[in-house]
Amino acid sequence: MAVEEAVAMKNKGNEAFKNKDWPAAIDFYTKAIELDDTQVSFYSNRAQANIKLEAYGYAIADATKAIEIDPEFVKAYYRRAVANTAILKHSDAIHDWKIVVRKNPADKVAKAQYEACQKLVKRAAFLKAIEIADPPSAAEGLDLENMVVEEAYDGVRLKDEMTQEFIDDMIERFKNGKKIHKKYVYQIILAVKDIVYNEPTMVETTVKPDQKLTVCGDTHGQYFDLLEIFRLNGLPTDTHAYLFNGDFVDRGSWSTEIALLLYAYKWLRPDKFFLNRGNHETDDMNRMYGFEGECKAKYNERVFKLFSESFSALPLATLIGDKYLTLHGGLFSDDNTSLDDIRKLNRHNQRQPGQSGLMMEMLWTDPQTAPGRGPSKRGVGLQFGPDVTKRFCEKNGLDAIIRSHEVRMEGYEEEHDGKCITVFSAPKYCDSTENKGAYINIESDLKLQFHKFDAVPHPDIKPMAYANNGMMSMMGM
Repeated sequence: MAVEEAVAMKNKGNEAFKNKDWPAAIDFYTKAIELDDTQVSFYSNRAQANIKLEAYGYAIADATKAIEIDPEFVKAYYRRAVANTAILKHSDAIHDWKIVVRKNPADKVAKAQYEACQKLVKRAAFLKAIEIADPPSAAEGLDLENMVVEEAYDGVRLKDEMTQEFIDDMIERFKNGKKIHKKYVYQIILAVKDIVYNEPTMVETTVKPDQKLTVCGDTHGQYFDLLEIFRLNGLPTDTHAYLFNGDFVDRGSWSTEIALLLYAYKWLRPDKFFLNRGNHETDDMNRMYGFEGECKAKYNERVFKLFSESFSALPLATLIGDKYLTLHGGLFSDDNTSLDDIRKLNRHNQRQPGQSGLMMEMLWTDPQTAPGRGPSKRGVGLQFGPDVTKRFCEKNGLDAIIRSHEVRMEGYEEEHDGKCITVFSAPKYCDSTENKGAYINIESDLKLQFHKFDAVPHPDIKPMAYANNGMMSMMGM
């Protein structure tokens, strides 16, 4: 009887998977496993749903269990390889790709992935070998003053200061598939790099009477959905501030457009427009998930390098009205970590977050329902329970933390007794998840007002169109 019930649960999981409701699919596969833990397909299917939710650590564990049950089950090796590749553990992935190719020599996709993985490992070793402790800026030798914008350029001209007129024109150009002149791209990135470099690691802001602050989560290169936020909620103004909580780029194929538009607003209103760094404002993720390729395709390599420098200058958190700590990932491995530790963190000494430490935790961690701390479902960072959040908020006089970093089917979720709030602003994420997007409005009473919105149509360019070595096909997009 249990066996039949387990199969029924698996079938329900498959149905939810078909409908792109990954959390529901995982729930059904889990129930199937609880009823019958001997079926390789239950673990393999759950691994694939976890990949869709970017829970790569869980996917690796499920695929490993499937391989223990049946060492000949090729799909499990394939899924474990995909998950390891996704979290940049290429050396682990190579082992599994090799097995898949050996067992399925006719599988052209696996063969291409195996070869791509080998190249990635070689490239990583090469980059490490030529790494300079303090490399010269990509701005060196850039003579902006004498760079000519041709007469034929049909957009609004930019002088020494950002203008609303330039931004309005840029929004329309990007909507119509046009670019801005590369001189203006350089000007925008360099101006914003200087502004954010001089901001503290934790920016502190308040919401005055008759003003509003909107907090947005991941936008991931989904430019047309960003414009939908502005359409529904109003453009940034002197009385309407915005905070974008990381992961502006990668995956979606309009990442340069989003980064340039957000940067232009930052330049126009540095005290009314805030940007936190996310785990995708980092070199290794940009190389894998499309932003580097997109910069090169639309502009040039120097543009990517300048963006990279500006990303590493971004603040890591914003404190709103002394009540809400807003940061991309989440809380810390040590209960003694305080707001003062964030204030004191010199982010300029460490350009990339690395595999451990305060910066990595701020960009990578996730909440869990169980108390205490646990290993990360992503395979990077850690997870923190409601008790960890409660202690942190009490110790630092906070109402809640606001974080992003994870898809939520309703666009946002209040967890940990309302003290941990996730907001995610990329609806129909990667064109492959049936989630809503959300944003949070905060007025001077500091109450959180949640707003959900649906994805809007976009030109027919697939997500990850510029990603490294066929990542798109590998991730099943």
